[in-house]
Amino acid sequence: MTTLPDFQTSIIISEAGGPEVLQPAQVPLPKPGAHQVLILITAAGINRHDCLQRAAGIHHDGNSVPGLEASGVVVALGAKVKDLKVGARVMALLQGGGYAQYAVADVALTMPVPEGLSMTEAAAVPEALFTTWWNFFFLMRLHAGEFALIHGGTSGVGHLALQAMSALGYKVLATCGSADKLAAAKGFGALDAFNYNDPDLAQKVTAATGGQGISALLDVSAGAHLDADLEMMAPDGRIAHLSGGGGAALSVPLRKLMAKRISITGSLLRPLALDRKTQVADMIRRDVWPLLGNRVRPSLEAVLPLTEAARAHREMEQGRHIGKIVLTVET
Repeated sequence: MTTLPDFQTSIIISEAGGPEVLQPAQVPLPKPGAHQVLILITAAGINRHDCLQRAAGIHHDGNSVPGLEASGVVVALGAKVKDLKVGARVMALLQGGGYAQYAVADVALTMPVPEGLSMTEAAAVPEALFTTWWNFFFLMRLHAGEFALIHGGTSGVGHLALQAMSALGYKVLATCGSADKLAAAKGFGALDAFNYNDPDLAQKVTAATGGQGISALLDVSAGAHLDADLEMMAPDGRIAHLSGGGGAALSVPLRKLMAKRISITGSLLRPLALDRKTQVADMIRRDVWPLLGNRVRPSLEAVLPLTEAARAHREMEQGRHIGKIVLTVET
């Protein structure tokens, strides 16, 4: 049996601020609860949430280590875990703690790494798929035959959502901010892609749907394109927001909202109850896992060592990346 250390090297949020506040530290090794596993981390994905958490200096549940997803090897089991074994290669959605040598994960949110994915690629998958499936299929109730649109089609969430949803036959469009990103979005499976700064965005998107309009729209821009969004929405369309815009208010023209019966919602994945996340995990296992490694594969913009977490955050905040940024962990 492998002897586990009492302490581990992690990257902590030392205080609120820029990327420089991410500092290496020795922290106690986490212990898995009854329905959790302890993972020796190979790689951890970087997400916009991590940057927002760092800027605000928030320590969720007293945990100063950010990181919502990781891949690695199971090294310890909670008392009631029966479906995983020590030594299993897994990827998991985490409640934080991914920027470290070890992390705990709920067994319901832990999945085997498909044969076609490397461990580094696997670390870039969980948060994007959970975000996509929760928003499109639970919150917005997307149905076959409806058109969907993703603002930010080459983001960490967007590029995997385009691949997975198009592979399953959903009609998905995207917006991006540059010519190279528009081309990339189409390569990821978007039926068409548009510059979100185009003054004719709503008209072009509506035309691309044959006049049907968008039924489910995923917005990572904090409502920056709301006027165009409302114009391009189909009757009974649904908009889900992933970004709170730093607490900014959303000003909505009610007559446009009422005329088409548009629903506007939003979600934060981290505080979502475990039973709901488990429902999402079950749907992902059923629908997406057979596609991973062949028709669905994360695009890695940068792979950096754990010690360069601050650089990874700088690259994330510059917004030039296509796909995911990943940290690798020396063990």
